[in-house]
Amino acid sequence: MFERPQSGERAILVHAGPDGVPDDSERQEFVDLACSAGAIVVDEIESARKKPDPRFFIGKGKVEELRASVERNEAELVISGAPLSPSQERNLERELECRVLDRAGLILDIFAQRARSFEGKLQVELAQLRHISTRLVRGWTHLERQKGGIGLRGPGETQLETDRRLVGQRIRLLRERLEHVDARRTMNRQNRVRAEVPTVALVGYTNAGKSTLFNALTDAGVYVEDQLFATLDPTVRRLELPDGATIVLADTVGFVRDLPHELIAAFRSTLQEAREADLILHLIDASDPNRWQRVRQVNAVLKQLEADRVPQIRVYNKIDKLDRKPRVTSNRSGEGRAVWLSAATGEGIPMLLQAISERLQRKTVHRVIHLLPSQGRQRAKLFELGAVLSEESCDDGGWTLELKMPERDLKRFMKREDLAPELLEPLPVSNPATAATLK
Repeated sequence: MFERPQSGERAILVHAGPDGVPDDSERQEFVDLACSAGAIVVDEIESARKKPDPRFFIGKGKVEELRASVERNEAELVISGAPLSPSQERNLERELECRVLDRAGLILDIFAQRARSFEGKLQVELAQLRHISTRLVRGWTHLERQKGGIGLRGPGETQLETDRRLVGQRIRLLRERLEHVDARRTMNRQNRVRAEVPTVALVGYTNAGKSTLFNALTDAGVYVEDQLFATLDPTVRRLELPDGATIVLADTVGFVRDLPHELIAAFRSTLQEAREADLILHLIDASDPNRWQRVRQVNAVLKQLEADRVPQIRVYNKIDKLDRKPRVTSNRSGEGRAVWLSAATGEGIPMLLQAISERLQRKTVHRVIHLLPSQGRQRAKLFELGAVLSEESCDDGGWTLELKMPERDLKRFMKREDLAPELLEPLPVSNPATAATLK
């Protein structure tokens, strides 16, 4: 087994996938990812093999071509655009005598470089350990004492088993620490709910301009650079809308095609801001010719996070590159559905703020709810909120309340008090005075 070098940035990219060679946009994104990690791309090799080779993923002929390129270019690293199994990665390293990693490992490395906060570093380390836990191999045996014989009987644990045990212990420790961090984040989120401060989450494909827009809206001073995953750690800031209302704007990590499952799992608590938001601003690079493909990929990740039902405003950024004017398109209800703007020049930002205000405007709903005798505290809360129009006592000792209050506030109340949404019923149509208010 060769000795892995501790560093090395001269890389060869292998463009291959389970469905053949990727298209030009996917190829360019792969190159950008490698450059974002600090790699110097010295060669690119294509492999059109549709059926992966179980040993190397690519064919034997491509392995020979790759080995020649490694020697010719003095490459220290080979990066595969296709996902490699642990055995395929090890087999390629033996043949090429250099480090080999796939796209998931590359993204994990970028995240490790970008993490700045305590929580971000914990999440990245957890994702990395989950990724490498299946890639542990026996690197040395001089302390192994399972061979038998006098003086060779030991504690009964190989070095590989020791590595696995240590990795497992570290994963458990990181999970415990992240649970404490997540508890604080959840408490902050609950405090915002109690204070009835709406949360607006900013999501989008990486390098779409989220940090630029976030700075333009909040003057947060978030790091901005024209590279993939320039910012990783989430940022939350208060923002005042034109109608005087205050919201919380949350900037989240950028998405990318085939985001590794380890990262989605590790960053689930961070991305929870999108799931719990009242509104999502889906930022789209209007100058990107593949923007519709990017939109589908972002929506796929939102679905994984169970955030696909949160209302969205699509924000088409970088109109200055297209020489277009800022504008707003509305849905049938007259609410802003899409905003075209430039975060770099500031054009269209007032339109976006107005669209956010309109989408968060309080819609009044009229409902009936039946509370049990044990739910007297919830009854008192509704009276404190001024939401009760009428009340009737029930035979079981409970109450039937006629409510009228902002829809958003009612949803927050039901969630905060752990009341099932099914308890809310529409007003009886037989009541002519209130039938017109039914929705």
